Amino acid sequence: MEKRLTWIKKISCLLWLACCLTLILPRATWAKELDATQPERGPEDEALRMLSDYLTKAALSNPELEAAFHRWKAALEKIPQVRALPDPRFTFAYFIESVETRVGPQRARFALAQTFPWFGTLDLREDMATREANALKAQYDHIKLRVFYEVKNVFYEYAYLAQAVQITSSNVELLKYLESIARARYSAGVIPYGDVIKTQVELGRIEDHLKTLLDLRIPVMAKLAAALNMPIDSEFPWPAAVPVMLSTVTDEELFKLAGEYNPQIKRLEYLEGMERAGIELAQRDYYPNFTMGVETILTDPALNPMTPDSGKDPVIASVSINIPFWWEKRRAAVREREAKHSAVIRDNVAFKQNLLSSMHLALYKYRDAQRKIDLYRNTLIPKADEALAVTLEAFQAGTRSSLDLIDAEKTLLEFDLAYIRALTDQAQRLAELEYLLGNEIPCEIHCVSMPKHTIRKD
Repeated sequence: MEKRLTWIKKISCLLWLACCLTLILPRATWAKELDATQPERGPEDEALRMLSDYLTKAALSNPELEAAFHRWKAALEKIPQVRALPDPRFTFAYFIESVETRVGPQRARFALAQTFPWFGTLDLREDMATREANALKAQYDHIKLRVFYEVKNVFYEYAYLAQAVQITSSNVELLKYLESIARARYSAGVIPYGDVIKTQVELGRIEDHLKTLLDLRIPVMAKLAAALNMPIDSEFPWPAAVPVMLSTVTDEELFKLAGEYNPQIKRLEYLEGMERAGIELAQRDYYPNFTMGVETILTDPALNPMTPDSGKDPVIASVSINIPFWWEKRRAAVREREAKHSAVIRDNVAFKQNLLSSMHLALYKYRDAQRKIDLYRNTLIPKADEALAVTLEAFQAGTRSSLDLIDAEKTLLEFDLAYIRALTDQAQRLAELEYLLGNEIPCEIHCVSMPKHTIRKD
């Protein structure tokens, strides 16, 4: 038994290492794929490497994940306990007044007894404990996926914030440049003072938005630090970019794989099997347990040494059974297990329905974000940039005012931010789909950059 327990402990330690590796290896695969496809390291490559480091940190230090692992390990230790027989019972009785018999006075009695449950009871207990351990392992996997999703979600939001700050800062510099031009033209009597005021108002509005974005960095970093189990005031560098990740799996395949990979479905299936075994175990309680024993009585020599068998210690073998008399108690135990089994089945049905609806919504948002990425990158941003170029030429020719130029730049700024928001949304929704699916989704990682615009005062 000690050897078996030692092996269980070794296996549990190996499982912990294996679980940690499963958290890290997929990120290493990302890095290898990027190295193979992109000889020159780009900003998206750097962002994914940074994300990989954060995921590794979360996998090795998140306290909730460690607690789930130890609960699973504790359940593994329960298996050898429930499959073992009850401890044998040793009885010693000393006769305060010796009992005189033909062969001599009896002084003491020694007895050893072992109880054996009804046939199959130990196997059912082991089956229940094993399924409970498997359910806790599935719960550990679920927490792992949730922690990963939290890290990814806040990281992509942090990456969006970095890009938004960069874009807004560029527009602040541009508006400062345009404001100086407006003041110069007003001094020359070319434009009215109202154009200068409107330019300064727009500049103040953009500067306030930039301050809001910069102030938002502190709570976002605090949320990321909490996910990584780091001090809440930890600082993190700006991510270089938000990568575009296109899933290579069809929607039908995703829904099909959800039942295979989702750990919560597996957990409920294990619990269903555990309760089913529990019903059989409760039914076994209708049958008796057997207790087999052997005892001996210490006997002194008889007063007459010629008495046959004088002083001989008798040896007694015994068999006893308990009588399962209180049947209503046993009927209640069976009904209890049946009710728990029905509850788990309905929990499984409800969870699958909620999972499918959540996946439908996440897929819609993911496809919608991809559509917006294509729309802004290939249509709206180039058109807005073209409109800005035309307005700039007209402004230089004196046929358009600085306010027209500001409006064109404002439209381009909104499209730039909407484009980065769409990039962030698709990355976050892919992370949500991986969380719902229970596994990483194969995808193609594309490197994109912000389009080069007509004017930028960077």
